[in-house]
Amino acid sequence: MRGPRLEAALQGDLRRYLQEELDLTTLAVTEGIRTTGARLKTALRADVVAGGLGQRLSRSWQQKVYPEHGASLGAASVVRTGAPELIRAFAEGVVIRGNTRSFLAIPTPAAPKRGVGRKRLTPQTFPEHIYGPLRFVDRPGKVALLVVDNQRERRGKRGGYALSRSKRALASGHGLLTVPMFFLVPQVRLRRRLNVQAVVTSVTAGLAREIDAAFQAQGSRRRRRR
Repeated sequence: MRGPRLEAALQGDLRRYLQEELDLTTLAVTEGIRTTGARLKTALRADVVAGGLGQRLSRSWQQKVYPEHGASLGAASVVRTGAPELIRAFAEGVVIRGNTRSFLAIPTPAAPKRGVGRKRLTPQTFPEHIYGPLRFVDRPGKVALLVVDNQRERRGKRGGYALSRSKRALASGHGLLTVPMFFLVPQVRLRRRLNVQAVVTSVTAGLAREIDAAFQAQGSRRRRRR
């Protein structure tokens, strides 16, 4: 189509032809940038879900297109996360250390899912009004623990444990358990679970193809209107 169109333009209004080509290219670049950005956001979200980190963290990836309205040869699409520290940690597999005076407290399978006020469970938010006070257990050569004493195993669907209120049981210790609630470790290494750079490289490699496809589509629509 280039030869006949250019010949016609030379015979007619060259300035108008060049302006039409510029407008077409501007629309194609903007559309290609927008489409590639949307593909990148979708792919990064899928990477988070595939890494077992859940839908909530995946939705932290958002896209912003510039300009917000209209078209531009300088169009840009920015895809960023609202949780950069978490994403970086799982993309790099970092080591998390406690400070010089404390350990990292890792909840055990027996621990409740949430702390007081539905907050994230930590030794500070641990619901001692239900389980009783936490007690530190040092185990030389092994992982230290925070435990609760005088627990009874719950029956039925709820499961788990609760502090015994029986004076007889508390006096004798019969049927009562000491249950670990936290492992205390000096550091943990997060396993690498994301492939952010590989996803970015793979998706952005198709930018030129997206722009070309948008150029062809815009050109076809323009020809049909004539």
